[in-house]
Amino acid sequence: MHPRRPEGFDGLGYRGGGREEPGPGARPFGSASELGHWVTSPPDIPGSRNLHWGEKTPPYGAGTPLGGAGLNEEPNLGAGGPGADQLNRFAGFGIGLASLFTENVLAHPCIVLRRQCQVNYHARNYHLTPFTIVNIMYSVNKTQGPRALWKGMGSTFIVQGITLGTEGIISEFTPLPRELSHKWNLKQIGGHLLLKGLTHVVAMPFYSASLIETVQSEIIRDNPGILDCVKEGIGRVVGMGVPHSKRLLPLMVLTFPTALHGVLHYIISSIIQKLVLFVLKRDNSHNLPTESSTSVQSMLDAYFPELIASFAASLCADVMLYPLETVLHRLHIQGTRTIIDNTDLGYEVLPINTQYEGMKDCINTIKREEGMLGFYKGFGAVIVQYTLHVAVLQLTKIIYSTLLQNVS
Repeated sequence: MHPRRPEGFDGLGYRGGGREEPGPGARPFGSASELGHWVTSPPDIPGSRNLHWGEKTPPYGAGTPLGGAGLNEEPNLGAGGPGADQLNRFAGFGIGLASLFTENVLAHPCIVLRRQCQVNYHARNYHLTPFTIVNIMYSVNKTQGPRALWKGMGSTFIVQGITLGTEGIISEFTPLPRELSHKWNLKQIGGHLLLKGLTHVVAMPFYSASLIETVQSEIIRDNPGILDCVKEGIGRVVGMGVPHSKRLLPLMVLTFPTALHGVLHYIISSIIQKLVLFVLKRDNSHNLPTESSTSVQSMLDAYFPELIASFAASLCADVMLYPLETVLHRLHIQGTRTIIDNTDLGYEVLPINTQYEGMKDCINTIKREEGMLGFYKGFGAVIVQYTLHVAVLQLTKIIYSTLLQNVS
């Protein structure tokens, strides 16, 4: 039941004395405590306040930094004042940028070695541990130079851009939802997953061209242009461009494994991310910030859960789908006349001459000729990649905490 307000009430200023005479029976408010009887707290609007998990907007006059200030006093902005608040915003942006840099740039040498090991059916060394991966990475860098570990990085960004653009265009001109609402149903989930699958199918020829740029040996390849990935992808669709062998699989054969891998990766990563966020929010809700708690820990609790959840989601999805990714990359690379580095030695090249007829034949052949561990060739690169990611996140956290402590 809403409190009945006097007729002359106008926000925090009562129309009495000076502007309008009080009506019959009305009386002026003598103190802020009496005025607080008529003032209700505004509703919690997501994003309108820097609230932490589990917090609610404190009522007027509550024992909080804002409530402790009088009507004519400046509210307490916390430790450090406006400078600390600006630093917090800048640090939050920096933390997210450091995570993206690690995922897409710093970890690219691991992605290169990982893909080369996956498609190398000649390899005797499976590189299941990070120690052998680091050793072969050093050998490739020594014989071919640093460029050999950073090849194809531009094309991976192009594929990401094509994927995002395709998803936006399809969702704009079709009823397929790009995002799921809180009140979702099975029809919305089906449409959303169909959108993800169609997006990966459209981006498939460009992904194939990017994969070739990533695994092609630096010894025999020319300097590729920035848009060669797009040109090769379009050529793959229309049947023109660089001549391929008769063993090249048609795009229709690659459609199902490509869409399956993309949709499963999205489902697994989404579920893991939601679960990790739920656990972190529940833990933080039991440790509500107090007046004695530092702003450093509060800001860390605000920025890092999303990054931790995203990291855990990507790790789990990559580990669980690694065998399927190995099969997918071998199907994409077949018949493209690609020559890769010898991942056993690091200073020779090898041709790719597989003759898989499809996804099922590829699985059976790997299982028969290379064993079950053949699906995990190059897995040590995943360990190196995510260990590097953890190190960067931890270093960023230490730097951020030090900066905030110095300011406060």
